[in-house]
Amino acid sequence: MTDMKRWLLPDGVEEILPGEAHKLEALRRELLDLYQSWGYELVITPLIEYLDSLFVGSSHDLDLHTFKITDQLSGRMMGIRADITPQVARIDAHCLDRDGPVRLCYSDNVLHTKPRGLMTSRVPIRIGAELFGHSGEECDVELICLMNQTLNSVGVDNIHIVLGHVGIFRALVREAKLGGATEEVLFDAVQRKAFDEIDMVLGDAVPNSILRDMLQRLTRLSGDESTLAKALTIFGDAPESVKIELQELVTVVRAVKQRIPDINLFFDLCELRGYEYHTGIVFAAYTPAYGRAVAKGGRYDHIGEVFGRSRPASGFDSDLKVLAKLSSKVLNRVPGILAPDIVDEELSAVIDNLREQGEIVIVNLGNKILSDGFFKELNCNREIIRKDDSWTVGLITE
Repeated sequence: MTDMKRWLLPDGVEEILPGEAHKLEALRRELLDLYQSWGYELVITPLIEYLDSLFVGSSHDLDLHTFKITDQLSGRMMGIRADITPQVARIDAHCLDRDGPVRLCYSDNVLHTKPRGLMTSRVPIRIGAELFGHSGEECDVELICLMNQTLNSVGVDNIHIVLGHVGIFRALVREAKLGGATEEVLFDAVQRKAFDEIDMVLGDAVPNSILRDMLQRLTRLSGDESTLAKALTIFGDAPESVKIELQELVTVVRAVKQRIPDINLFFDLCELRGYEYHTGIVFAAYTPAYGRAVAKGGRYDHIGEVFGRSRPASGFDSDLKVLAKLSSKVLNRVPGILAPDIVDEELSAVIDNLREQGEIVIVNLGNKILSDGFFKELNCNREIIRKDDSWTVGLITE
């Protein structure tokens, strides 16, 4: 690499300059304070750990996105985390050992082997909340409301919440007695919304015309709130196992709308994101200003089994970098105060007092004569000056 190219970074890896870093940190603090006000406790998980615990309850997709290295001490394979949820689940199951509901939150970098989508970072800052130990719909309702509040708090406009339920698809697949290989083929076709392939698979594998029709119609069920009414009609005569899952979705929707009457709800009942580990409600937030989900989550009840303590769980997360770019909030840096570079006990006391009050005080190293442009670079609009035998703060005059 030539000297001229040493500053280049890998694709999808970026530096964060002061202005953007200030906004990211301000939003991070605001959101963690929000989560704390709802009872969510902050945890910090390891950046790197052994693969056999890092992939617990996760998908094949997570495996592909994880950088893997060999531990020089043990010779075992390690991974740099690409997702924080499995780690937080381990904390609940193995470290805290609490009997009641546990609310945990986090905000930290993860690393991906390749971007998740166009213009996305390979080093996103994941921020999210997880709730363990409560199996009722109230848990999902709380997290959907908190996700919506997250986006409102950071100033993301025109939010649309899309709800689904992987349990409906699972129940129909069980009732249709599809084999594992056929289920995988059907799942792949549903993910791609390849309707001709879906119909072909179901035509060959599901002799029961009623169940076949329900599965076919499920894969087309997406849209506004009328979609849920259509689903209730379509599955009115479905097996009880299917109706139980659908009723859970209805209950969640009713409770969310009671708490947020003006929420924009949409439905995609064939959304099978995270099918390998999600067990019930799935939800995501979208805005027209961004082509992908800005936040997403769902229920994943069995992730703690491998740690010896299976607990019901639900959660969501988002990329703080994306939220900062979409945020309509103006977070200007607070102007600072310029102080002379003088050894003076009284001056030092004034500087210390100002900093304790939350002011930014910058020492003018070497007492250089500064131009107006340099004041702007330092972001100072005041200075400490000697007046009437005491140090005082005054506005910088041009």
